[in-house]
Amino acid sequence: MNGRFCRLEPWGDGEHRDALFRAFAEDDGRMWSYLPWGPFADIEAFQAMIDEPGGAFQRFVIQDAAGEPLGTASYMRHDLATGSVEVGAVIFSPRLQRTPAATEAMFLMMRRAFDEAGYRRYEWKCDALNARSWAAALRLGFQFEGVFRQERVYRGRNRDTAWFSVIDPEWPALRRAFERWLAPANFDENDRQRLSLGAMIKAETEAQPG
Repeated sequence: MNGRFCRLEPWGDGEHRDALFRAFAEDDGRMWSYLPWGPFADIEAFQAMIDEPGGAFQRFVIQDAAGEPLGTASYMRHDLATGSVEVGAVIFSPRLQRTPAATEAMFLMMRRAFDEAGYRRYEWKCDALNARSWAAALRLGFQFEGVFRQERVYRGRNRDTAWFSVIDPEWPALRRAFERWLAPANFDENDRQRLSLGAMIKAETEAQPG
């Protein structure tokens, strides 16, 4: 999946392992608080995560415009009978966080799910305590659906899981908003946005018939 700010390619045999390990190591440890993995003390520990059985994950490496691997994201929990898929295992290094490339990567995955694969429902789930992930889901146009209490145990504690989704009737307006936001005219010479994605989603949603 190719965009203006980033490129996503399948994570085959872990060929981006070393570059990703270095990028993730730039974090002070907080980015792993709500993930079941990490932080990794060494490359061997990172390799052990890569080697985990990944049949449920369709992993992608997120590269910036210069080709530097800076993060990962996955399709998971495919339910072909109901046309549902989840985006998960989203791991953004500090250099990827809060950048146009991070937003574009999520748009590219959403566009493939709806426009190419024909899914009807696209899910995002996170620890209910993870305020940053919660805010990211809402910014990207997901609708909050509720909290599954005591949904799992990880890192030695209970996790309540917040559920979000986009469904196919909502997608056309969202796609237009993302395309407007990602257009070159919306960024200055330092790649700073002129209008927010939220404002564009609001405008496109309100313009929807009915």
